[in-house]
Amino acid sequence: MKVNANTLFKKAYGNFCVPAINISNPEQVTALFSAAQKYQAPFIVQTSPAAREYISAKMILSYIETASSNYPDVVYAVHLDHGNESHVHDAIVSGQYTSVMIDASHDSLEQNIARTKKVVQQAHPKNISVEAELGVLSGVEDDLEVDEKNALFTNPNDVVTFVKETNCDSLAVAVGTSHGAYKFSGGQGIRFDLLAEIQSNLPNFPIVLHGASQIDPEEIKRINSAGGNILNSAKGITDDEIKKAIELGVCKLNIATDLRLLWTRVFREYFRDHSGEWDHLIPGIKYMDELEKLIHKKFKLLNCVNKNHLFK
Repeated sequence: MKVNANTLFKKAYGNFCVPAINISNPEQVTALFSAAQKYQAPFIVQTSPAAREYISAKMILSYIETASSNYPDVVYAVHLDHGNESHVHDAIVSGQYTSVMIDASHDSLEQNIARTKKVVQQAHPKNISVEAELGVLSGVEDDLEVDEKNALFTNPNDVVTFVKETNCDSLAVAVGTSHGAYKFSGGQGIRFDLLAEIQSNLPNFPIVLHGASQIDPEEIKRINSAGGNILNSAKGITDDEIKKAIELGVCKLNIATDLRLLWTRVFREYFRDHSGEWDHLIPGIKYMDELEKLIHKKFKLLNCVNKNHLFK
């Protein structure tokens, strides 16, 4: 059952967190929907502009539509991640998305409000929820790069005005996480003081945490043993940090890097150990199996297992 993201957030707040999984190939779509049906866990499947360009928006959306038919007991929203006005317009008119994100976080507060408000006015009449971002994350999000020194934390004093002026449905905040595999350079971690102040200023309002992969050090070690060269300083978010963030109003947790690291490890190890092989289907099957297990772990951590009954 495809729903508006707001429907998920209303049940999730204070109860569980909705995993928002970035997908870019059919293996990821299959593993996600299979795990969600098996464990009765609601989720958000999201596509970035880069993923839509990689395989075409029509193709990637058809994967999602087919998966929903193959796994009819799932509860999910379809979300456009990190879109500009052009991406958002295409998503709205497609009729396939139930949620969109307008990323105007690099603009001034006034410009961000103006751009977000315009998207809300386009999306809400179509029953499409809108995620906005206030503050700038460092790291890499597909083709978007932000230097660490230019990263800006979300100002808790701005959030009430921003939400009131834009009428957005959820807010992605910059509280110390970053995109990619190097999330906490310097070891600063999440600024829970900022997150707590944001929640205090916006009680019961859905907060989104981007850059929320966990970066399993064992995956990094295995990738490097199979010929990779990822720095051992790569670090993600811990279980305890995620649980504390959920207590402070985080209803949506974006996950992308962990899926990519798993793909890299599975394929590197397979072709290292089977140097005469060339068929990608064999490691592809292994990737789907291991990805389903990884997603199950995410579901359990976010306390969203066996929550589908809340939406029926």
